Amino acid sequence: MSRIDIRHAHSLAADQARSAIEDVARKLDERFDITSRWQGDRLQFSRSGVDGAIELLPGEVRVTAELGFLLSAMQDMVESEIKRVLSERLG
Repeated sequence: MSRIDIRHAHSLAADQARSAIEDVARKLDERFDITSRWQGDRLQFSRSGVDGAIELLPGEVRVTAELGFLLSAMQDMVESEIKRVLSERLG
């Protein structure tokens, strides 16, 4: 199994950051067919072969995920897409 751990700083208000994370989740769903749900300030997401979360922290977003065997081969692509969308949505 491969693990993703990405931290991205932001200066948005909490509601703006939450809205941006919802955009990120929609992009992940479009691209990788994930399902997601909020638990407090943590957006849990999953699909076959991946389980993870996007956590809203003060001034920072943290994305963590465990990739199964098949998605491990695509780890670089998954990380690049997450980083791109975070930069696009959070600055």
